[in-house]
Amino acid sequence: MTWNDRPLGTTGLRVTPLTVGGAPLGSMPKNFGYDVSEDQGVATARAALAGPIRALDTSSAYSAGESERRIGIALRELGGLSDGYLLSTKISRDLTTGDFSGAEMRRSIAGSLERLGLEQVPLVYLHDPENTTFEAATAPGGPLDVLRELKDSGVARAIGVAGGPTDLMARYLGTGHFDVLLTHNRWTLVNRNAGPLIDLAVDRGVGVVNAAVLGGGILATGTQGSDRYAYRPAAPEVLDAVRRIEDVATRAGVPLSTLATQFSTRDPRIATTVVGVSRPERIEQGVTAVTTPVEPGVFDEIDAIAASIPTDLLPA
Repeated sequence: MTWNDRPLGTTGLRVTPLTVGGAPLGSMPKNFGYDVSEDQGVATARAALAGPIRALDTSSAYSAGESERRIGIALRELGGLSDGYLLSTKISRDLTTGDFSGAEMRRSIAGSLERLGLEQVPLVYLHDPENTTFEAATAPGGPLDVLRELKDSGVARAIGVAGGPTDLMARYLGTGHFDVLLTHNRWTLVNRNAGPLIDLAVDRGVGVVNAAVLGGGILATGTQGSDRYAYRPAAPEVLDAVRRIEDVATRAGVPLSTLATQFSTRDPRIATTVVGVSRPERIEQGVTAVTTPVEPGVFDEIDAIAASIPTDLLPA
């Protein structure tokens, strides 16, 4: 595959095939199983902001804002955000109280801008709206209204929705207010449940961002390194499918993580693929994963394996 940037839906923004996922660089050991020191996190953010991957995704909810704070340190060292670089963050509920009100969304973006040291962010998402009701999120003065105000005022050039359940995400796309969709854990080597949602987004001119293509780690390490998919124990049928895909990767002479990454980046519907990064050297490794040649037919074999997994065993 080639390393060319792509349009992000109809936003007018362009993005590289990969986006650096900023959750790990803030240190989230409960999710990823390891700590990341401040020095390592800032170094990773610096490499992300100055490297060939021209997009970085974070959230006010990642490590209680620590991911944004470390990115902000790197941004100040580098003299700010370079032209054309797609930095995205997310307004989110209070993780302690669960508050998902419009007022909380205002507090969330204010904290994000302060930590990042910016007045404007190219892309701002509404984060994990499955943690409130659709009715509350779309009520006058609620989270969606706040997000729209951010775009109208120029704080965000584009706005998106980032969440899990595909049926719910489709309802949000149906409002017609979102420029970008971020789906996670639901369009991977083993989980194809987001297919109709991605089609809906493309039909509406909404840019598609696909995240968590490594399934929380198992599609990078294989079953020897993890027995969990999407941060929860994987069903035996899913583990068996991953083992079979590991065999395909071995025969093809390609790392499993490369196949997991290219499954997404080769999809013409997907503008960019988010891969979490916690060490500077992972930046170049990500580019290699996208550009490594893969023999024709490998993904057809994987598709057949994925089709054998009952869909109700995976996040819908």
